[in-house]
Amino acid sequence: MFRERFYYIIELQYLGFRYHGWQKQPTVNTLQRMVERTITYVLDHKNFKILASGRTDAKVSANQAYIELFIDHHPLDLDEFFVAFNQNLPQDIKALSIKETNEEFNIIQSPKIKEYIYMFSYGEKFHPFCAPFMYHINEELDIISMQKAARLFEGKHNFRSYCHRPTQNTILEGEIISCQIKKNDMYTANFFPEESYLLQVKGVGFKRNQIRLMMGVLLDLGKGKINIDFIMKTLDPKAEEIVLEHIVPGSGLILNTIEFK
Repeated sequence: MFRERFYYIIELQYLGFRYHGWQKQPTVNTLQRMVERTITYVLDHKNFKILASGRTDAKVSANQAYIELFIDHHPLDLDEFFVAFNQNLPQDIKALSIKETNEEFNIIQSPKIKEYIYMFSYGEKFHPFCAPFMYHINEELDIISMQKAARLFEGKHNFRSYCHRPTQNTILEGEIISCQIKKNDMYTANFFPEESYLLQVKGVGFKRNQIRLMMGVLLDLGKGKINIDFIMKTLDPKAEEIVLEHIVPGSGLILNTIEFK
């Protein structure tokens, strides 16, 4: 029997703090699980499949993320589905848009530029309400040195030191278009510290835990535990391999934007 398939792109936002990442797992609550349950409820059947543009880790949030929805046999009424989908999603997940695409588009293989931010503060402990959004460091930080070091990540590099447990098939090369540490004026709330900061990174082909490892090494620099030469060695493919262990918590990380090339 001939199977007719229909293709859609859905743009999402979510707060990841109560989820164990995107990918569905058998014993814990994930974003994929909640999205699939909602689609099943709205459609009243399971003749569909979804793929994500990327898999965020536990507690990581997204200001802009995309999924591709494949439905067999019957096309969607986009306006009707979009309203019902949003109404039935949990309050910490929101659909921003939906549009039809075709079988030629591949959300995983399509080249894309992603921008991540990692929010942090230091000094006096922040309000507990900040915990889903940023990471707190008790020690003083040398922000100026961290800002200089962040620029070292720009360009094409072998990021072997910034990939957690790579396999033989992991592509370790990648390109960072821009990388900077600056004062946070992007996300604000009246319970946020008077002064907070963010690492803003835009690039192609990020590795597992890459941003969190980059943030960890920059914080170690800010605390005086390492120097800039050490960071340069982690990016030198001719130097002896350096395995980094400082992976900062996922709750400070936000997938900010995705741009399909």
